[in-house]
Amino acid sequence: MSTSEDKNRATAAAILPLVGGAQNVTSVAHCMTRLRLGLADRSLVQDERLKALPAVMGVVDDDTYQIVLGPGTVARVTPEFEALVAEGGAAAPAAPSAPAAATSAATATAEDLAAQGAAMRAERKAKNATPFKLFLRKIANIFVPLIPALIGCGIIAGINGLLVNAGWLTGVTPALASIASGFMALIAVFVGYNTAKEFGGTPILGGAVAAIIVFPGVANVSAFGEKLLPGQGGVLGALGAAVLAVYIEKWCRRWMPESLDVLLTPTITVLFSGLVTLFGLMYVAGEISTGIGDFATWLLAHGGAGAGFVLGGLFLPLVMLGLHQALIPIHTTLIEQQGYTVLLPILAMAGAGQVGSAVAVYLRLPHNPSIRRTIRSALPAGFLGVGEPLIYGVSLPLGRPFVTACVGGAFGGGFVGLFNQLGDSMGSTAIGPSGWALFPLLKGDHGLGTSVAIYAGGLVAGYVAGFVATYFFGFSKSLLAEFNADPAAVSAPLPATGPVTGPATGPAPAPSRDAGPTTGGPAQEPAGV
Repeated sequence: MSTSEDKNRATAAAILPLVGGAQNVTSVAHCMTRLRLGLADRSLVQDERLKALPAVMGVVDDDTYQIVLGPGTVARVTPEFEALVAEGGAAAPAAPSAPAAATSAATATAEDLAAQGAAMRAERKAKNATPFKLFLRKIANIFVPLIPALIGCGIIAGINGLLVNAGWLTGVTPALASIASGFMALIAVFVGYNTAKEFGGTPILGGAVAAIIVFPGVANVSAFGEKLLPGQGGVLGALGAAVLAVYIEKWCRRWMPESLDVLLTPTITVLFSGLVTLFGLMYVAGEISTGIGDFATWLLAHGGAGAGFVLGGLFLPLVMLGLHQALIPIHTTLIEQQGYTVLLPILAMAGAGQVGSAVAVYLRLPHNPSIRRTIRSALPAGFLGVGEPLIYGVSLPLGRPFVTACVGGAFGGGFVGLFNQLGDSMGSTAIGPSGWALFPLLKGDHGLGTSVAIYAGGLVAGYVAGFVATYFFGFSKSLLAEFNADPAAVSAPLPATGPVTGPATGPAPAPSRDAGPTTGGPAQEPAGV
């Protein structure tokens, strides 16, 4: 086993006992950055020890328990974790004790932010448990498993475009085009499969009904006086068709005799949902998809700067409310129609504002080593578009820096939107990454160089605006005094019964506050909450 494999297995082995062991894990999945676990008993999770593991950037307690490991890492750790769960946890060694510096010597300010971030996550989880937001979660769960294929095919499409434009490897480019386009040609089938699975139906029946949409023979079918086109309605049509199939299937199983169920239920499900798809859903979904593409194009062409400013500024709050999940089908629809989604680079500017805000917090709190360590640990992930450690560990609990991070996102979004308004349309060929990780997926109507320059300019605008807004307006006097107390003003460390000592004129926080730097380096500190 290679060193890398050893490291991934060790990470999985360290995580497993801290989430209650194999018997407590009911499901395992992952997205771009997070290991998503279904747990039988949430109380068995040891949050603080888990967050102290070097590989863990943070945790999010939502409908599933989500451990932020970062892009790339999570895809390697998940199979190892699944193997340990399948083995019943027998191969998982006892989790290493959390470094003392991370658990006992951390300053009170970092603990305060961690507690506030956890409380805000819990409050958001409770508020998100509405029927509409639960529905949006289902939509997200349908599309999130498709993201790796979207990214891989998107990058291959970009490479192929470069080779075609340069006139190189002309014998290879048709093969690359086929590889890049094959998944997108059949994405409706995967959406149908995942939709049926998420809504409680038989996945393969959802895929079978959705496959009708991309079957070339639909060109011989007329609906509403027009010939249908293969692929008409796209992912929205597939989504609707699969949901309909689930409800028909469930209706059949309620009254169908068991002896006939295996024959008649699949037949009726595919037949009736297929007919509705052909003579209704494909046409309606096609009109909606066309409307989405036309509206996005019109919005950025006529109000690009203003639209980008609003979208970039509101994306972080949308994420906090869980409403950003509604954008996933829109992104996918735009990629199907135009080859890229013009919205994602604008929304990605929210992460740039967050990074600029975090740098300003770092400079404004020179006497708070714990928060500064958290920022140092989380910034590399922030540059790559993983914002949870900075959001939940720094800006959101502090309050104002979250608002000023949104200001940074607004200016970055306005910058990108302005160039769309000037005619330099560009977007991302896949959904998922943001920050610097989005560069390989950029595509536009004026060449890759122009797209890269516009996106890079937007990032810089977001960094600078987020930094300036936070540095000058991100702290009230009371907040700055509370979180930037000079450690020289209190003795460190203090015995449990010892009095506070130091100059009478110095700040007088609680004895445990600002007790001096911990002994561990950044890798030993939890990188976020």
